[in-house]
Amino acid sequence: MRTLIAIAVLSCAVPASASIAVFANGRNMKIDAYAVQEDTIRLTLTSGGEMSMPLTRIERIVDDEIVTPEVVEEVKKIVEEGGVFPKRSYRFSESSIPLWQSKYNEIITKAARKFDVDAALVSAVIKAESDYNPNDVSHKGARGLMQLMPATAERFGVTNSLDPEQNIHAGTRYLAWLLKTFDGNADLAVAAYNAGEGNVWKYDGVPPFRETVNYINRISKHIRRAIDESVIPRDPASAPAAAAALR
Repeated sequence: MRTLIAIAVLSCAVPASASIAVFANGRNMKIDAYAVQEDTIRLTLTSGGEMSMPLTRIERIVDDEIVTPEVVEEVKKIVEEGGVFPKRSYRFSESSIPLWQSKYNEIITKAARKFDVDAALVSAVIKAESDYNPNDVSHKGARGLMQLMPATAERFGVTNSLDPEQNIHAGTRYLAWLLKTFDGNADLAVAAYNAGEGNVWKYDGVPPFRETVNYINRISKHIRRAIDESVIPRDPASAPAAAAALR
């Protein structure tokens, strides 16, 4: 719990900076503002002027970069010394279940089993992204339960991001790819789900963005609470199947 508190304090202790547009090709650009209209995004550049482009060219928009070198190093230290997420397997296990009762639990479990991802983690990402609203469309253009940006949806063959099954399968597949890419490290995989894998590589750890720091805090808190309440096992590989969910 001290790790969660420490990283949360850091995220509130520094001033906000410009938003960051992360392009599908991995390039980043600081921007002053953005506006999404259907399938087009207009970026207001920090250097002045504007540019418009198809929304599929944008991987994501991340708010509030943490810019001080001291904070960058402190965030890296926290993750390297123990991490924010509990140290456990995040591969699929019948004993680790979705954390909330919902009509999407069967789809979550099916996708988690298919792509070998912890169903509890998938459900926690959905909670953080959309609060289980399948029709959620953010001001950044992210859509559906797992808030897929059009570029991510296209990358994983989604034709309708507001279809719960397509959305959950694509988001879970992406999460599985990130866990594999970062050797099962949930801190880095979940950070990449928010800020893009390119930024995790760029900063050699959790990107120092306030939004991303708060994001991994929020999701890991759900996992820790579920473990503390014995809803999911601390070590899912050696535990019997769970039967309850958080309300």
